Amino acid sequence: MMVLFLTGLVSVILLRTVKRDFTRYDREEGLTDFDRDLGDEYGWKQVHGDVFRQPPRLMLMSALMGTGSQLVILSGVVILYTILGDLYAERATILTTTIFLYALTSFVAGYTSSRYYTRYGGKDWVKTVVMTASLWPGAVSLIGGFINLLAIYYSSSRAISFYALLSVVALWVFLCFPLTLLGTVVGRNWGSQPDFPCRVNPIPRPIPEKVWYAEPMMIVALGGILPFGSIFIEIYFIFTSFWTYRIYYVYGFMLLVFIILLIVSACVSIVSTYFLLNSEDHRWHWVSFMTCASAAGYIYLYSVYYFMVKTKMTGMFQTSFYFGYTAILALGMFCMLGFIGHTAASLFVRKIYQNVKID
Repeated sequence: MMVLFLTGLVSVILLRTVKRDFTRYDREEGLTDFDRDLGDEYGWKQVHGDVFRQPPRLMLMSALMGTGSQLVILSGVVILYTILGDLYAERATILTTTIFLYALTSFVAGYTSSRYYTRYGGKDWVKTVVMTASLWPGAVSLIGGFINLLAIYYSSSRAISFYALLSVVALWVFLCFPLTLLGTVVGRNWGSQPDFPCRVNPIPRPIPEKVWYAEPMMIVALGGILPFGSIFIEIYFIFTSFWTYRIYYVYGFMLLVFIILLIVSACVSIVSTYFLLNSEDHRWHWVSFMTCASAAGYIYLYSVYYFMVKTKMTGMFQTSFYFGYTAILALGMFCMLGFIGHTAASLFVRKIYQNVKID
């Protein structure tokens, strides 16, 4: 209830602020050029020629957007399937279902990535599809491979067999990558033409000096607190279930928290983007992504506290096992929340600049 109240409050304040900006800009349209020059020009309208500029590291951003969209859909489908299929009693069943559904949703990653990449003028789409298809599996393979080597060294029952590893590799080669490539082709040819409401100036506008709390790094650091706070209780129960080997069965509540998390992340990203643009800083692409994605950093910091206070794990293997798989969770949250934040900010930016008459 607290999260819903804060989200509603932020939304109302933002709508009233944007409405006031529209009123001011409409009033300025009726002034003569001389009176307009004497006035103080400020606000997000002044950066209309740079707001749709191609973001830096476009290929990496596109791969992260594709991966995030896939993981969002995957998470929602797995939670619903677990609720309807009563899979919570068997951990291996949930894991197998997740891997299979991840392969099937690879089309979404390719489509989203190529659509974003082409819309901002990207040309090297071959490298983009390879990066999109390899980003998440590569990160999981590196972390999981290191943990598996330790498990083999310590002769642990947690060690993954060579046959299982070969099956996963075959699944990626014959299903994940082809579906990602298919999604890339579809996204590249349909719905990816640049249709921005404002043209981009050839020379970037200088970014004025701002107060310290309006700097992108501070916005990113503070932006992740509210999304993390909305799932703080749920994270505790998930950690308790996974690391103390108890059965987690309240997936209906998890679905509700997941939806609240997406809504809160979207609102936080829109507000942070508005503050950034209103200070005449057009570098909103990565800021909107990282503002919500920074909640993954708070999740990982909480895992350190949970490890030191709540668990009794010792030794190299147990420590690596804990922090390695927690890093995979945090990385997944990083991609998911970043995608939600950037998508919401993109819709917001497009909407406000469509409704303003640009000279």
